[in-house]
Amino acid sequence: MKNLTKIILTSVLVMSIGSSVASADVTKGQKLYLKKLKGACGMNGAKMATKHSQMEWEMSKDTLANEIKNICPNAKDSALKEKYLPHYFDFFYEYANDSGNVPSC
Repeated sequence: MKNLTKIILTSVLVMSIGSSVASADVTKGQKLYLKKLKGACGMNGAKMATKHSQMEWEMSKDTLANEIKNICPNAKDSALKEKYLPHYFDFFYEYANDSGNVPSC
């Protein structure tokens, strides 16, 4: 019984660590926006995120790169890599116009 408890606790710990590493991050999205898109968009992150409500960002999740290009036509394709999009989405969703949150950028 003691060994079974140890195995279960260990597997829960490993799964929780693994799932947090694999998920997107609001802070990382903010940093990426500042580094890769702010100059091309000509607006700070707060203004960009409030272009849509949370529901609108959710609806454009699958076509986020195209939506960013619509808002920021000068955005480079290198700033819209697939690996960045989940982080951008989390940042935009967290600070959407109906969220009540305001980023520090």
